[in-house]
Amino acid sequence: MTARPPLRLLVAGFGRVGRTLAGILASRDAYPGLEGLDVAVVGITTGSHGALADAKGIALAPALAAFAEHGGFTSGCAGFAALDTAAAIAALEYDVLVELSPLSVAGRGEPAIAHVRRALALGRHVVSANKGPLAWAFRELTALAAANGCALLYEATVMDGTPVFSLARHGLCGNTIARVEGVLNSTTNVMLGEMERGASFAEAIAAAQRAGVAEADPADDIEGWDAAVKLAVLANALMGAELLPEQVERESVAAATGARIAAARAHACRVKMVCELTREPDGVRGRVRAKELPADDALARVEGTGSIIRFVTDILGTFTVAEERPDLATTAYGVIADLFAVARRGEG
Repeated sequence: MTARPPLRLLVAGFGRVGRTLAGILASRDAYPGLEGLDVAVVGITTGSHGALADAKGIALAPALAAFAEHGGFTSGCAGFAALDTAAAIAALEYDVLVELSPLSVAGRGEPAIAHVRRALALGRHVVSANKGPLAWAFRELTALAAANGCALLYEATVMDGTPVFSLARHGLCGNTIARVEGVLNSTTNVMLGEMERGASFAEAIAAAQRAGVAEADPADDIEGWDAAVKLAVLANALMGAELLPEQVERESVAAATGARIAAARAHACRVKMVCELTREPDGVRGRVRAKELPADDALARVEGTGSIIRFVTDILGTFTVAEERPDLATTAYGVIADLFAVARRGEG
């Protein structure tokens, strides 16, 4: 029997998640469960830090070392290529586009949407950790994937690598989801925990930045945009909605003042930034708001960078999925799980 060639990956974006993914793939001998995943990264593109390409597969350990030393890929790096992501998608030979570029709220998901659209139109599978394409162009992109016989997978877009979408895809057949509730933004959850301990709003932001979950400009987290984008993905993928992030009602974490947090604690409650989807007669409604929850509510017990999601269904009833202390490897695993799913398609 002829050995099946490795799955060729074009990785768009080489931020913290991309480098963590590359590190895991470069050290695959340390992870026995990866024995069945045969992949070769044939291209890596970045927004402004250069690109690499090698049809035989990029040597990931040296690539990571070069990136760490130079802050990007320079002309001296093995495999250096004068390609941006759009050019790489059109020019390279690959099987899967792994879309890891940063989310652009201001750009309403672009340019990642264009990247995904182009790859699918070329008959390439797509695995995305970028929420934008699924939040702003879900129906278009899923239809394009189906028309071209491609996989479009996105496990890492919500709750890192926790199997939310695969669980729903394989474990909720026949159920209708009536409601979703969750704590889905690590930055605001870390901030609220710090404010419970007496930190000011500014001190809470600084703590979230030190924890590595908040960007230098954390506005998308603070103003509820990150959570709204995640709700749009969940609504579109799991509830058949066509919900855009800007249609989600948003409340800033600033609504959770120190006085409000203290008052909640005095009544055996905690304030959390709660993400909600509700199926209503005219469609699915989304909302992100600061909410007082009884201290024994599972959503109230989520600490630090953890996340939780609760589903209310018509047959199975109510069940909850939680993750504790996720890290970058957790998100990278969401991508790996989707790559396993793509590889299994080729075995059929």
